[in-house]
Amino acid sequence: MKRKYTYVWVSLVVLVFGIIFIPRIVDRVKANSIVQDSRMNVSKNADALAFITLNGEKRKVPEFALINQDSLLITHKDYLGKVFVAEFFFTTCPSICPIMSMNLVQLQNEFEEFENFGVASFTINPEYDTPRVLKEYAEEYGITDMDWHLMTGPRDSIYELANVGFNIFATEAPDVPGGFEHSGLFALIDKQGYIRSRYDDFGNPIIYYRGAITEAQGANSEGEQEQISILKEDIKKLLNE
Repeated sequence: MKRKYTYVWVSLVVLVFGIIFIPRIVDRVKANSIVQDSRMNVSKNADALAFITLNGEKRKVPEFALINQDSLLITHKDYLGKVFVAEFFFTTCPSICPIMSMNLVQLQNEFEEFENFGVASFTINPEYDTPRVLKEYAEEYGITDMDWHLMTGPRDSIYELANVGFNIFATEAPDVPGGFEHSGLFALIDKQGYIRSRYDDFGNPIIYYRGAITEAQGANSEGEQEQISILKEDIKKLLNE
């Protein structure tokens, strides 16, 4: 009889637990708060920026040797010791490139006092974007930083640099306005040439920053938030490393 009463008591405890706590757990799962609470703590406490890795190795800027708007040969080595932002664009782009360029000019002006800050702009239409065309584009947008190089060169080298080296999408697309498709992302690189980024709310690196939404816009038509403000914060972190 004693064992029977024990079973009854245990069953009663389980029943009470289910009535009180199960609905609360279900509510938290529906609100996704269990996953978010545990993961958000990672990013809140992670002031340092992530290193982007591939097969367990930190990813560095791929090697390149291209010609800039002043007809000078520029390589990846020219950026060592500098924090810089890299992008892929083309001067006749009718959509996102003008926004990207304006955002980069904003960064240029924000960090104009820092000699160890720069920008690397790679054209994905090298046949048209000659050094002369790139020079005119730089003058049009107010590009004055001596360490902001707008670069052109062999088509295959540039597309390999984008799609393989940086893993930032770019391709020719005759049916698209402007004739090219690209992601509009910015890569952030530290003084040693490593690609870096902040963590998202779930503790994962965001990898790249949205470059085609301005701070004033706040978000685009698809609800994606601007990331220029956080990019500025992260540039400051790398400049202080």
